Amino acid sequence: MWLPLLGLVAGVLLGLALRVNLPIDLARYTAVGILAALDSLLGALRAELEGHFSARIFLSGFYTNALLAAALTFLGDRLGIDLYLVALFAFGWRIFQNVAVIRRHFL
Repeated sequence: MWLPLLGLVAGVLLGLALRVNLPIDLARYTAVGILAALDSLLGALRAELEGHFSARIFLSGFYTNALLAAALTFLGDRLGIDLYLVALFAFGWRIFQNVAVIRRHFL
């Protein structure tokens, strides 16, 4: 359970230390990727608290979410439609649901 959190903290610290500047064209992909990672991490925490965490499900969900979100963003870029907003909305909704369940678990 602590390994994903440790990886997230290490990634954030590494990102802050390296000061990587991304082109503006990749901003949508970065936003979708961050939300996909956060959704997977909170889903894993929720599953751990409920007692049915599986690393296999976590990893497959993480990569599937990231690939689907990137594909929607890419398709939207090609069509001239902001399809990345669909992914942002879906991940945002799931993040709020997971946070609500986690909060209720601790209360």
